[in-house]
Amino acid sequence: MKQLLTIATAGSAFAIATIFASQNPTVGGAPMYPNKNIVQNAMNSKDHTTLVAAVTAAGLVDTLEGKGPFTVFAPTNEAFDKLPAGTVDTLLKQENKKQLTTVLTYHVVAGKVTAEKLIQEIKAGGGKTELKTVASETLTAKMDSDSVQLTDAKGGTSKVTIADVMQSNGVIHVVDTVLMP
Repeated sequence: MKQLLTIATAGSAFAIATIFASQNPTVGGAPMYPNKNIVQNAMNSKDHTTLVAAVTAAGLVDTLEGKGPFTVFAPTNEAFDKLPAGTVDTLLKQENKKQLTTVLTYHVVAGKVTAEKLIQEIKAGGGKTELKTVASETLTAKMDSDSVQLTDAKGGTSKVTIADVMQSNGVIHVVDTVLMP
């Protein structure tokens, strides 16, 4: 009877994990689990290997594994590839850690800002809203057709391609371009 209970419990845990994964979009070919933190989920996405390497090089792993909540606008590998040749390699060098940290924290907002909440703020702001990043800089969000577009301090834009990837310590929105402070 004890073995049967163990098997039933293990099966139930699998079923619960499957339900959790089905509530979140798949990112980079991997299920995203709302009971895992931002770093744990990002590490499983094949589309975010550059971001994970950058977060590690900047020493931000512990922060993004912390309680939060955080909203992360997570650039894909393709987004990093849009940067001028050599930019990523330069940023990953130890002597550029401060600059890398600034770029990465420019993609993070304190609190849990879901797509619904962000769209409400855009509407309430007459078509746009400003988000204060943990880098103490501002991102401007507005609607572009049926998706959210972010504009950085230099006038560059990035589109949210996958919204509301729930995490145990916040939410990730996948973006198609690296934002620059």
